[in-house]
Amino acid sequence: MDFTPSDRTVQVCGEMWDFMREQVFPAEPAYHRWLAENDPHGLPPVIDELKAEARRRGLWNLFLPSVSGMSNLEYASVAEISGWSPVIAPEAINCQAPDTGNMETLQLFATPEQSRQWLAPLLDGRIRSAFAMSEPAVASSDATNIETSIVRDGDDYVINGRKWWITGAADDRCEIFIVMGKTDPSAETHRQQSMVLVPRDTPGFTISRHLPVFGYQDQHGHSEIVLEDVRVPATNLLGAEGDGFRIAQARLGPGRIHHAMRAIGMAERALALMVDRAKNRVAFGQPLADQGVVRELIANSRIEIDQVRLLVQHTAWLIDHHGAKGARTEIAAIKVAAPQVATAVIDRAIEVFGAAGVSDDTPLAYFYAWARVLRIVDGPDAVHRRSIARDELRRTPPYVG
Repeated sequence: MDFTPSDRTVQVCGEMWDFMREQVFPAEPAYHRWLAENDPHGLPPVIDELKAEARRRGLWNLFLPSVSGMSNLEYASVAEISGWSPVIAPEAINCQAPDTGNMETLQLFATPEQSRQWLAPLLDGRIRSAFAMSEPAVASSDATNIETSIVRDGDDYVINGRKWWITGAADDRCEIFIVMGKTDPSAETHRQQSMVLVPRDTPGFTISRHLPVFGYQDQHGHSEIVLEDVRVPATNLLGAEGDGFRIAQARLGPGRIHHAMRAIGMAERALALMVDRAKNRVAFGQPLADQGVVRELIANSRIEIDQVRLLVQHTAWLIDHHGAKGARTEIAAIKVAAPQVATAVIDRAIEVFGAAGVSDDTPLAYFYAWARVLRIVDGPDAVHRRSIARDELRRTPPYVG
């Protein structure tokens, strides 16, 4: 692996930093003020302004190699920069989860008509989407547990079930849901599940509540959904019957690179805030930066961020050269390591800020909440550690003794 950034990476990262400093960071106060004064799940006008500016600058759909021409390794550096403002920046450049994973999924498995109807407007940023897998009644980290039923009835599928923590559902722009359920409970374990495309306005589809994350209600929301005799055309099936588990696994590989690098971006901003606070805050007659304990917090944060960045970059390189299957263990590793490091660094920054760190005067409290949630979404740490340990136990070391 060559550690020298490509010319394309250097160019796009420079353009992304210009966009962040000139447009995104100045837009943060207006964004949060609009949500506080209006609808917490509404769309602050500044987002459309940022999206238009991002498109003008050519910073659009960079996550998708077939569209942007960037490899996963090259895009990883851009994703990290967007993580400095993880709510606004990814959406501004049309690289926000869960849309990214859904667009990748549609590109891989959708029919031409499905792509025309849903992928095209997603790539254009005109609509948003959601991925409905997790359920409240089962341990959804094991996707084979999913109980939502998808039953063929003539030319339709009829769907019944309950989903929750469906990211993006609170936003009215979320027009399409990729719903995972069981089409054949009697089939082999990993062939029971299928995925269907369910438009938001389908009769029987109800959003029952929006779930807060540590008390925060995100603009896009994380919602609980009820599906009661929801009927969609059989042509809304994604792939073939029984492909649901395979599609879910294919969807998660590159997306975990994005999540991990954005987490590193949050950690970098937290460290920058920590350093600035340490230099300018005086206690016991001297700047906090002169206290050995604070220097240790700063040093450990730098070491851990750089370590985990290298792990994520290596994983991105493996995906580029060997596909997601060739990076299975590493993908699981970054899913554990990056949010864990981000949580630790943000916690240290809060320590240096004191009470201000847990207020809304800095982004640290929200960063901490979201970094901690990243240790659960797309599978909790324990599940990924289980996979890593299983692979390690299968290895034959060159020497034992």
